[in-house]
Amino acid sequence: MCGACLRRGLGWGSFVDMPEFCHRCGGELPERSGESPFCPQCGAPQLSLALENQSVEAGGEPAAGVVGEMDAAANTSGALPVASPGQVEWKTAIRCAAAVAGVAALLSLAAIRVDALTFVSSLWIISASLITLGFYQKRRPAAWMDVRVGARIGVVVGVCLALTLGIALAGAGLVERFGMHAMGSFDAQMAAQVQKAVQQSSTPVPAEMMGLLESPEFRGGMMLAGIAFLSAGLIVLSTLFGAFHGLLRMRRQPVG
Repeated sequence: MCGACLRRGLGWGSFVDMPEFCHRCGGELPERSGESPFCPQCGAPQLSLALENQSVEAGGEPAAGVVGEMDAAANTSGALPVASPGQVEWKTAIRCAAAVAGVAALLSLAAIRVDALTFVSSLWIISASLITLGFYQKRRPAAWMDVRVGARIGVVVGVCLALTLGIALAGAGLVERFGMHAMGSFDAQMAAQVQKAVQQSSTPVPAEMMGLLESPEFRGGMMLAGIAFLSAGLIVLSTLFGAFHGLLRMRRQPVG
């Protein structure tokens, strides 16, 4: 759509010339005046409006009607909407986090049988937030990114990891115990740890307490506590790595 058509259709005043480079992404803009008034890379509007008594370039705010007309033009021109500071495309972020967490669960299950995959699984889990944010920015290259956005997406990644890993490990434990009857060594290790803790205790442990410590309910509680501790660690770690990624890929706010 040409600039004259925009002026007649929206009823705007005279336009100031378009800049050479986009104020948001730094991309080069078309030199011809008949091109779209939006950046072809990120979709940011590039026109400066000169109103009757105040100018946008002088720091004044445009009228509400003009802002509405600009938004309508952006929605009908086919250009990408401009991302607001702190805005997160949650649908894309959750999909990327769920996919990365699913791969982490599969690698963890495979590492139970194949020891060589233990390192790969651990590395994938530790860097899950970085991988997720990389996919997120690849899917949404114009999305806003800063420390806050990275940390918020990192929290989502940590929650997804905790859920998927907890479900996967619990399911694997049920199959091992009731399907393959191969949890005897694990029970023996837990019993040995309990006996070692009792022996190192400075006070004697009553027989009733020993019965509780050796019960299946106590072992189940210990496993749930371990999963909860692991989940909290994953959320904190993912949040920190997400904030670090946001700091590295932070974009400056557009200068109007």
